[in-house]
Amino acid sequence: MDGSLTDPRSLARAASALRCLPLRRAFYERVAVEAISSGSLCEHPDRSRYWFRPLTPKRAEDHLIWLIRLGVLRREVDGQGLTERVRLTPMGRQLLGRWPGELPRADLGERLLHGLRRRRPRL
Repeated sequence: MDGSLTDPRSLARAASALRCLPLRRAFYERVAVEAISSGSLCEHPDRSRYWFRPLTPKRAEDHLIWLIRLGVLRREVDGQGLTERVRLTPMGRQLLGRWPGELPRADLGERLLHGLRRRRPRL
């Protein structure tokens, strides 16, 4: 998918998610170069560099699924089909290019709106 053809509303919604979720830039940079699963992410010895607050594998997987739905991540495919590992999409790369350093954190209002959108995607 060519990032220049991405709907501006989709980009805005995904950018908001990146700012609201507890995942750090280091996570997105890692999935840009290699596929990773939520389980291996949570077991990584230096895992705190990937998120702002600790995550359980289940919660991490919920965040990954949400990012897949938004188009930021995609499931890795191997000879057997889809795997539990994820990789960054072109849209995800485009969004990371917006911020040179750590992703800016969203304020409380944006986080509340993101939570509503996540539970009610049509909002």
